[in-house]
Amino acid sequence: MVTDIVSLLISLISGAVGGNVAGAVLKDQSLGALGNSIAGILGGGIGGVILQALGLYGGGGGLDFGSLLGNIVSGGVGGGILMFLFGLLKDAMVKA
Repeated sequence: MVTDIVSLLISLISGAVGGNVAGAVLKDQSLGALGNSIAGILGGGIGGVILQALGLYGGGGGLDFGSLLGNIVSGGVGGGILMFLFGLLKDAMVKA
C-alpha cells in the first residue's frame, strides 16, 4: 500500500516536471507555470495508470530501479502530452 502511494507521488511529481518542460519547449501552448503544473500532475497520474493497465512497464508498486524509472517516464510523458493537449484546446478557444 505504501509503495503504491509512493509510485503515485513519483508519477504526479514527474508529471508536473514534464508539464513545465513541455511548456518551456512549446511556448505557444504554454499555460503558465501553474497551469503547466496542474495539467502535468493530471497527465502524470493518468499516464501512470494507463501504462500500468496496458502492462507497458512493470510498475508493480515496488521501489526497485525499473519501477521508479517507469513511474518517472510515464509521469513525465503523460504530463507533457496532457499539457500540450490543454494548450491546443486553449488556443482553439481563443481563436473561436
